[in-house]
Amino acid sequence: MKESLDVYSLEGEFLGVQDREEFYAQMRQEFLETGSVTKKVKTIKVFLLTTKGRIYLQKRSKTKKENPGLYDKTVGGHVVSGDSFALTAVKECAEELGFPVTILEDEDFSRAVQSVDLQILGVLKKIDHVTDLPSVRMNADGTSFTQVYIDDVYLGYYDGAIRFSDGESSGIETFSLLELESEIAKNPDKFTEDLKGMVLKYKDLLVAANK
Repeated sequence: MKESLDVYSLEGEFLGVQDREEFYAQMRQEFLETGSVTKKVKTIKVFLLTTKGRIYLQKRSKTKKENPGLYDKTVGGHVVSGDSFALTAVKECAEELGFPVTILEDEDFSRAVQSVDLQILGVLKKIDHVTDLPSVRMNADGTSFTQVYIDDVYLGYYDGAIRFSDGESSGIETFSLLELESEIAKNPDKFTEDLKGMVLKYKDLLVAANK
């Protein structure tokens, strides 16, 4: 099914709505010709942890066109035209990993971690909004291009079952922060550039829940 995305200039001016495949075809061509892109779209990223502080990492399918077979953040996705960042995060968690989540403000988030059955429902909060996020997209042939995004980043907790439902992932593993940092240092090519940047930026938040 085709996806329509809201497209913006790098300065943030809304340019219109465009089919996702057409947008990326244009951006790849721009990058090939000039070494940069001139447009950006909206995306979300989710870091999900168990309440004991183990970080869920999704291993991208080897059949994916971009970053095939690499470990990545728990959930990511494009904000389709007409949807909000928050709705996209909820939909992507359900579609990619098969569990429901709710997004809460800080105070309610902290209370929910204490009182909600996290075997049934994941709870998220927004931790960042980035207007110019560069993302390196590795191709299967070893080439790459860098796309810029308007991005909301979410952090949350979930202890229940995960059911892959759309072929985006070939598996999921959990790591402690110490294990993840060590593995990234030893085998950096196993991880997406997005993930490595997120771990560095948000590591102080990747902790066990205060239960």
